[in-house]
Amino acid sequence: MKVFVIGTRGFPGVQGGVEKHCEELFPRLVSLGVEVTVFTRTPYLSKPYKKEWRGVKFINLWCPHKKSLEAISHTLLGVLVASAKSSDILHCNAVGPSLLIPLAKALGLKVVMTHHGPEYERAKWGWLAKKILRLGEKWGCKYADEIIVISPLIKKLVKEKFGREAHLIPNGAIIPKKRDKTDYIERIGLIPEKYILSVARFVPEKGLRELISAFSNLHTNWKLAIAGDADHETPYSKNLKEIAKRTPGVILTGFVTGSPLEELYSHAGLFVLPSYYEGLPIALIEALSYGLSVVVSDITPNREVTLPEGRYFKVGDIGDLARKMDIFLKAGLNEKERQAQIQLVKERYDWDRIAGETCRVYRSLC
Repeated sequence: MKVFVIGTRGFPGVQGGVEKHCEELFPRLVSLGVEVTVFTRTPYLSKPYKKEWRGVKFINLWCPHKKSLEAISHTLLGVLVASAKSSDILHCNAVGPSLLIPLAKALGLKVVMTHHGPEYERAKWGWLAKKILRLGEKWGCKYADEIIVISPLIKKLVKEKFGREAHLIPNGAIIPKKRDKTDYIERIGLIPEKYILSVARFVPEKGLRELISAFSNLHTNWKLAIAGDADHETPYSKNLKEIAKRTPGVILTGFVTGSPLEELYSHAGLFVLPSYYEGLPIALIEALSYGLSVVVSDITPNREVTLPEGRYFKVGDIGDLARKMDIFLKAGLNEKERQAQIQLVKERYDWDRIAGETCRVYRSLC
């Protein structure tokens, strides 16, 4: 079974929730006997470009490094190449690239769409981009042969708006072995168990400016480490970096992956996700897999993870966020709670099970 994948910038080690999803999922599908080829975007890759990784083949395509053009131009090339190479299935990730699913169908391709969330709700998009994203969602949900969704909220959305039944297959996480080493975090000025961690892109819907403001209201010797960066530098991301520089105790690590990120998760005293928008937050699931004490906004995708009520704060409420952080800086997480979190991840968010369910969707089309 030959599957071609569009809608991701690429992997491994490329920032983004869809990218992390694909990095974990598709090598597992290869191990299940699926021949996977992923179309990557060269502006996000380091040279020399990989042609294969963990059994996944890559076709590295150039695209303009501009948020309004890169996805659609890259997807168009990907659809044409997939058609020329006679793929069995085209797997399209996210609603933006789904705009070209009607073309893929017209070319005779069988299409699986993964709906990662209503992208048009993100604050970074203007009115025209939001309109196009809504159209991509509509055409994807109308013309795709099968639809996968990553959360119950998105499953309900697809049913109510488009009358389609979708396969609920969530994001996942690996239960990690905590790293004992502290070389990286010490080098950037962090003390184990004495810092708050947030992992996110520098876009308005992640709520990082509000997080810094809430942190500045705390009376503590803890630091705040924010791991991430902007895909495209914007006035918002530049302003966020300036605010961080002016706020004592805030450390911006930039985008990190691999062992540095594992160290950050392993030794954090508290993890905070203050988002206004999520599909299903991989960063939160990863924090739970490390057994971290967490505080998250009360948006529906975060609530679907079903944490204790006290772990949620009212989204956008800086005072409430500061109060919750202050509480859990002192209270931490007991061993019973820690094990319950890890068990939750094992039961709901196991990547091997997720790959098996995705493979069954493929086989239903072949």
